[in-house]
Amino acid sequence: MHIVLDETAMAAAGQGNILASRLIHRAHAEPGWFLYAPTCALVEADRARPGTAEHLAALPGITVLDLDLPAALALAAQETWAAAHSQYAAQPTPDRPDGAIIATTIPKRWDGRPVRVLDLNA
Repeated sequence: MHIVLDETAMAAAGQGNILASRLIHRAHAEPGWFLYAPTCALVEADRARPGTAEHLAALPGITVLDLDLPAALALAAQETWAAAHSQYAAQPTPDRPDGAIIATTIPKRWDGRPVRVLDLNA
């Protein structure tokens, strides 16, 4: 299972959201579970809740995704860097042929976009 945390999911994890905590635990403890934190979303999460970036980056099982050239080019066409980097990270790659699911606390934000969503609201 490949899951991308958007900035709302990252902030929720920092505030003790049980579903976000379960994802983090699974990514650390269970084979086949992978959790990704796009850099631009990590920055936005830290702006909303200072300390979030350091906390998430230190957790085992979370892979921080760099802003490389292909990601930067994809971001240029979007309105927010955090959402654009999350959407880009969820697209299929050779390592993730089925792409990834975006974990979020604002699922409506992703309506009409070519991504699968996991709602972290209880």
